[in-house]
Formats: sequence, structure tokens, C-alpha cells
Amino acid sequence: MRRTLAALTTGLALTTAAQAEDVTLKMATIAPSLGQAVTMATFANVVSDNLEDVSIEVSGGGAATLHMMEVARGNLDMSMTSPVVYNLMAGGKAMYAKQADAPELSKNLSLLMWFPYGAYHFVVRADSDIELLDDIEGATVFLGPQGGGAYNAARGWVEATTGLVVGEDYDAIKANWQTGFQAFMDGKIDVYVNGCLDPCGNFIQFTETEDIRFLGPESDQGEVVEKFLGKWRYRNEIGTGLYDGQKNETPVISFDTAVGIGVRNDLDEDTVYRITKTFWDNIDQVTSDAPWAKALSLEFAASKRGLMELHPGAARYYKEVGVLQ
Repeated sequence: MRRTLAALTTGLALTTAAQAEDVTLKMATIAPSLGQAVTMATFANVVSDNLEDVSIEVSGGGAATLHMMEVARGNLDMSMTSPVVYNLMAGGKAMYAKQADAPELSKNLSLLMWFPYGAYHFVVRADSDIELLDDIEGATVFLGPQGGGAYNAARGWVEATTGLVVGEDYDAIKANWQTGFQAFMDGKIDVYVNGCLDPCGNFIQFTETEDIRFLGPESDQGEVVEKFLGKWRYRNEIGTGLYDGQKNETPVISFDTAVGIGVRNDLDEDTVYRITKTFWDNIDQVTSDAPWAKALSLEFAASKRGLMELHPGAARYYKEVGVLQ
């Protein structure tokens, strides 16, 4: 009896110890309907499904620029990031100009992986008289949530390619991703902007009942454009025939960038190594129909982009598989 009781006590102690080692990580991402949020949620699902002692809880909504600050403060474990936005945070510029602690907080942010954001799509109804980005003077536009990285990038592309300035030459509504798309669905705005990998869910939904046209600038050349693109943005082409209701007869030039999963730099190295390895070891669990999955690569994930450094745990994995020296 004493021996049985001792064995039971030992078993309970082992069970308690194992439970104590379980880790629940908190990830924040943007609106759940957006492709980048789908990528991050799928990452979380793959990791949670394949690691018994690690789970990732995902909350969707809000701006990645704010989520990054919360990760650095230790209130979250992971969020979306980008090379451009991280550089702005580290320098206390643009949306971080009034956040005195942003540069110091950036030191507690590191990278788990990069992935393509997708081309920025500037779209109008097919019967609109707006045929080029240069024609949006006087129009009402959703560029993205104000204060966010997407808004900043879309505004910059328009100004660099056309010279049109938001608030002076055209109006940008204040809305989050959901209400911005709904405003376009309801015909309350002229132009809707969304960056995604085709085919994008929002455009599939919209073209079930209406036709669309994607807008490119009259010219995407010039010194101002090159300065806007810098090192971390690049031109990307939106092809024809991507959607049943798409009326473009020729490809449209836009721009693209990388985004990534940022992580607390003080998160345990072994934990970050294991979740990175688990995702890539089980990437075949993601359906081949997912457009973003086809765009993923280890080389892109571990590439050097801007000031942001890989978390030591992620770097260990990328070195193991030979994509990082």
C-alpha cells in the first residue's frame, strides 16, 4: 500500500511538472480576413498541432504598429512586423515620432521569419472613370487604417508615382480594415486599397456581384519612386484574369514588400527554435491551394531586411538547414 501510494505521488509530481512546462504564447495580428493574418494564424495552428507543450493563441484586429510595441513591452509574444516599420520604430520616426520609448523598445523585438506581403492593389469599380492612379484627384480612398504601416506605404506610393498628396488632392477615410472594405462594398468610397497575394479573398467576394479594375500609375519610374521603394520595397505586377470580374486587359504595376512574424527578443531561445523548426518541418500540412504558402521559402524567411535581427532561436534553425551562415 505504501509502495502504491509512493508511486501514485511520484506520478502526480511528474504530471504537475509536465503541465508546468507547457507554454502558451500570445500572438496578435491584423484583421482576420486579411491574407497576412491568415498566414500568421496558420503558422500558429501548425505549431500548436505539432507541439504537445506549446500552444499559440491568436487574436486578430488592430494595427501591427501598435502590436509591435506591446510585444516589446512583454504584453504579447508575437506580432506582425515589417522591415520598414521596424526601422521607423528603431528611429522613432513617422507613426512612432510621438512614442518616446519606441527606439528603446525596438531592442526587445527580433524576427522569427519574413514572408511576402503581396502586391498593393488599388481598385475601383469597373464602371468608374478612374483608370489610373493619376486620376484619383478629388476621390475618396481607403488606404488602410491611419497610423498603420499599410496606410503609410499606400500613401507614399501614390505620392511618389503621381505627385498627389493625401488630404490635399484626395481624401482618405479613417477606418479599420473591416469598415474600409465595407465602405467600398456599399459604394461609399471610390478607391479601395489592400495588399495581398492573389487570389485575395476580398476581391473574390466583391467580384461575385460586381466587376473591378486595378489601378496602376501612368509611370512607375523616376528618382522619387526609387527613393520611396528604397531597399525593402520592390515593384510587383498584378496580372490579368485573376478574378472573374476583373476588367484589366494588361498587367498593372504596383509595389510589394516583406512582412514577418516578430517575437520578443527575451523569449526563451529553445522555445523559438522549436516553434520555427516545427512550422517548417510541417509546412506540407498547409493546403497547396493557399497562395501565400506557395510564396514561402526558407531563403526569404531568413533574409536580411532592414535593421531587424533574427531571434537567436530562429537563427539556430536557419543555420541548421543551411540558409544562414
